[in-house]
Amino acid sequence: MDGDPCGDDGCAASPAAPAASAAAAVSSAPGAPGAPAPPAGGWLSEEQQEAWKAVVGLASLLPGPLDAQLQRESGVSLFEYMVLSSLSMLPGRSTRMSSLARLASGSLSRLSNVVRKLEQRGLVHRFPDPADGRFTVAALTDVGWDVVEAAAPGHVDAVRTHVLSPLEGEQLRALVVIAERLGVMPGPARSC
Repeated sequence: MDGDPCGDDGCAASPAAPAASAAAAVSSAPGAPGAPAPPAGGWLSEEQQEAWKAVVGLASLLPGPLDAQLQRESGVSLFEYMVLSSLSMLPGRSTRMSSLARLASGSLSRLSNVVRKLEQRGLVHRFPDPADGRFTVAALTDVGWDVVEAAAPGHVDAVRTHVLSPLEGEQLRALVVIAERLGVMPGPARSC
């Protein structure tokens, strides 16, 4: 392992790593009273451990109440809502699946499975891209638009309660900067 507390899976570089793996890596690190001094560069510093725990908490715990509210009030998951909402904000309420995956913060394979289910429910329609048939376009249907419109007020309230209201302006801006710096900010593909 060459002193790497996360092993070969690289959990320290991935905010989406499972919480158990991250917690094990952090809690087994030297630095506890009576523990040997950590090897140079091999373990997280105390400041890094605190930051990593914060990322794990955000990634693991924060989506739960947002997802539960959407499921309870609107019958869609947080990821399904992100897909529908992303489409609702685009011109023509449609885009290529690859762009939609970035907008909804998901992998293309996860998106394909979810869009298939949304299509079965009549919320989304897929078709070959008229400009290039090698690509597939997802489009929000009128029924999908109605779901977004009905779900949005409750979701916005939950986002304010669990994320926005506890933070001040500078902290909100810092979240955006951090997400951009880590390359996890949802959005369209950036051109090179």
